[in-house]
Amino acid sequence: MPELPEVETTRRAIAPLVEGQRITGVEVREPRLRWPVPPTLDQTLAGQTIQSVRRRGKYLLLETGGEGSKERGSLILHLGMSGALFYLPVETPLRKHDHLDLVLANGDCLRLNDPRRFGAALWSLDPATHPLLSHLGPEPLELSSDVLGTHLHHHARGRTAAIKPFLMDHKMVVGVGNIYASEALHLAGIHPKRAAGRVSLARYILLAAAARRVLQQAIAAGGTTLRDFRSSDGRPGYFQQVLQVYGRTDRPCNRCDGTIRQAVLGQRASYWCPGCQH
Repeated sequence: MPELPEVETTRRAIAPLVEGQRITGVEVREPRLRWPVPPTLDQTLAGQTIQSVRRRGKYLLLETGGEGSKERGSLILHLGMSGALFYLPVETPLRKHDHLDLVLANGDCLRLNDPRRFGAALWSLDPATHPLLSHLGPEPLELSSDVLGTHLHHHARGRTAAIKPFLMDHKMVVGVGNIYASEALHLAGIHPKRAAGRVSLARYILLAAAARRVLQQAIAAGGTTLRDFRSSDGRPGYFQQVLQVYGRTDRPCNRCDGTIRQAVLGQRASYWCPGCQH
């Protein structure tokens, strides 16, 4: 599933192409995504101008408005399990699973391809209050390590659940998905099974710094491609080439003499080195 680095990679790719562009219509070929595409989406967006492309967690927000706009708001896009956005000439032949086109006045379109139909294309006048976004925790790259670490430590008090699922809880902090949680915990030297409430403030600040570093490195590498993800220009992400623990069961740790182990935590595969994570 595309996580924060993959969605941010997509945002950076499409933003300079679509910002300032006027929308002439929305062509919906398959409205049955994870949540039904609103039947009035074409009527709502036709004539509006894309003012900016933002990201909130794993959601892309295309903010619209401008002269002649009927109402300001945002198109909320989610890539689901294996979806992707492509910027193409509108006459580009359709491929299987091309479910929606955001048609632009310059003759191009933003095309959503979603094989599993777990994505979304929704409209909101105020995305901050939308049910999908209103409960999300802070953005890890928008806070300092001290502030983020203090935030996590505060919310972890008294929790006996393992720290890895806690770190992945998007109500606590957004965007630290399964791969990046394993990598951040390894970098910080924290065992993924350690109780979230038994980690000190100093170690949470260290973990926050590790999570920020891992996410920044992943964004710079274009994300991680393990099965499905491709960026909007069709290229895979390359962060998987520098993974330290994820997917490396029974292989030697690159930092100590330990051997990478695997277990299931919170219904997700987790990887760690018993030699340097405690």
